[in-house]
Amino acid sequence: MSGPIRVACVGTGFFSQFQYRAWVKIPGVQLVALCNRTRERGESVAREFGVPAVYTELATMLEEQCPDLLDIITPPETHLAAIRIAADHKVNVICQKPFCETLAQAQEATAIAEAAGIRLVIHENFRFQPWYGAIKGLLDAGQLGQVYQATFRLRPGDGQGERAYLDRQPYFQTMPRLLVHETAIHLIDVFRYLFGEVGSVIAALRRLNPVIAGEDSGLIILDMVDGVRCVFDGNRLSDHPARNRRLTMGEMLIEGERGALSLNGDGEIHWRAHGDNSWSAIAYPWADIDFGGDCVRALQTHIIEALVAGTPVQNTARDYLANIAIEEAVYHAHTAGARVTLA
Repeated sequence: MSGPIRVACVGTGFFSQFQYRAWVKIPGVQLVALCNRTRERGESVAREFGVPAVYTELATMLEEQCPDLLDIITPPETHLAAIRIAADHKVNVICQKPFCETLAQAQEATAIAEAAGIRLVIHENFRFQPWYGAIKGLLDAGQLGQVYQATFRLRPGDGQGERAYLDRQPYFQTMPRLLVHETAIHLIDVFRYLFGEVGSVIAALRRLNPVIAGEDSGLIILDMVDGVRCVFDGNRLSDHPARNRRLTMGEMLIEGERGALSLNGDGEIHWRAHGDNSWSAIAYPWADIDFGGDCVRALQTHIIEALVAGTPVQNTARDYLANIAIEEAVYHAHTAGARVTLA
């Protein structure tokens, strides 16, 4: 593509602020329109971010604005229909996660996009958080030698009491699947980004806060095809030490033959060599901007660069189906009380 990339958005929920803010900062992007169910809310967001046109009907917006890219920032139950409309208009798509409501819907949306010849990319931003890029570089350089195990302890501390989640994302209270479908899916993707594909799954989930519909605590063991064991230990009611507990959402420890790497809640990476008792900090470049070290802008910049250059993009819908299949295996493993092997 040549010239500015014309971007249109649909949705104005809580997280959309990070996407709109990122779009206006990315060179070579022209934010041309947004669509929202209620015009008043749409116009408020448009004024905040300088969006010139507001619509309440997605098809009309795509017909009149002819964008190069549609950013879908709406709940999962809207995704399939929105992607179908975008495909009808031959518009490339970024789709917020959770991607659709079920694996079957996600497969259908992927097939629709592929048949239309458009790019469909999932807004999975955790792998674009700067600490994971730094960790991947260390792993690829052989810092740990053979990797044995990686553990992530999710501890955002936002799930206690009757008002859990209401101030930020109130729909969390009514989601029938919460911890895995909404949150652990991020770390499933991170584990795949760092360690490759998943071979089998063991899981035990539970609900601690009775005011919510879904699970809010659980243990998941992913045995990766290459032999690394990845453990997700999630509890949304407990917290972890951090200046901002939403920065990393928890802590990670990766252990291998040459030592261990740790990530704390302030985005700091430390290294301890095998046999040593002291940890040393590893410096890497990042900025504490917006959500997750400016990961939203990093993801969106990656997609724009791929569109301009015609190069491959991370987080394609086709690849992301593997994450959803793993999610389904987690729920099945919990229900069956047994290890589930993935195809």
